[in-house]
Parts: sequence; C-alpha cells; structure tokens
Amino acid sequence: MTIALKTDTLAAQIGQAVPESKATAEGAAVIVAPASVLKVAEFLKNSPDLAMDYLVNLTSVDYTEYFEVVYHIFSIQRNHQMVLKTRATGRDNPTVPSVVSVWRGADFQEREVFDLMGVTFSGHPNLKRLFLWEGFPGHPQRRDYL
Repeated sequence: MTIALKTDTLAAQIGQAVPESKATAEGAAVIVAPASVLKVAEFLKNSPDLAMDYLVNLTSVDYTEYFEVVYHIFSIQRNHQMVLKTRATGRDNPTVPSVVSVWRGADFQEREVFDLMGVTFSGHPNLKRLFLWEGFPGHPQRRDYL
C-alpha cells in the first residue's frame, strides 16, 4: 500500500528548503510558485527522507485565469507519493521550468502539455509538438479553443 504524504508537513519542508517556492498545502496537493518548480523537484528527488525518484504523471488543467501544471510523484525506495502543483498565468505564453533534468520521464509529458495546452517548459531539451503537426493552429485542450 502506497503512503500519501501529509501535505501540510511537506509544504513546510519545501518552504524551508526552497523559501522562494511559497509552498502551501491545498487539499491533497502542495502548490508552489512556477519559477521554483525545478528547485523544488530537485529537493524532492535528492532529499534522503523524501527520495521522490519517479514522476508518475505530468498534466495540465485550464482554469481560464491560469493553467495548473500537476505532477504526480512517487518514491520507489520509500513507497510514498505526493501531488505537486504550480499555476502559470497568462494565456499568451504560460511558462514553467522544465523538470526533464530531474525526471527524464517528463520529456514526452511536457511535450504533450505544450502541444495540447500551450504551456511552455523553459529549459526543455526538445520542446516541439508531439501529436499535432508544426503549424497546427492553437492548442485543442484549451477551454477557448475554437
């Protein structure tokens, strides 16, 4: 049985390690500032107590006012899991740092979110469309598509 970490305790740990993250617990997730996602990911993976070494899923939700990028993360060694979220504002060019350097499995998942939602992942080694062709107009998973 996988153990879900307590979000308030986890938010406090992240806030202490990465103060600029402004980590807060909200329900079953910890929300951090978009600019700090990479540092938070590095902390979660490299902290011996957390050892979050496996990115299960990375997706995005369009809330019209902002895009929420959601990371489901698991520790194989410690058998616990968590949900990390960040909110990218601006419909023209929402941007979040790439976590490919931390979890290699984020490569295609970030490309999928870029392709279908239009969220840019700065620092991604090969950020281009995954499903749709170059030149496809817009991002079909956005609420305002069409």
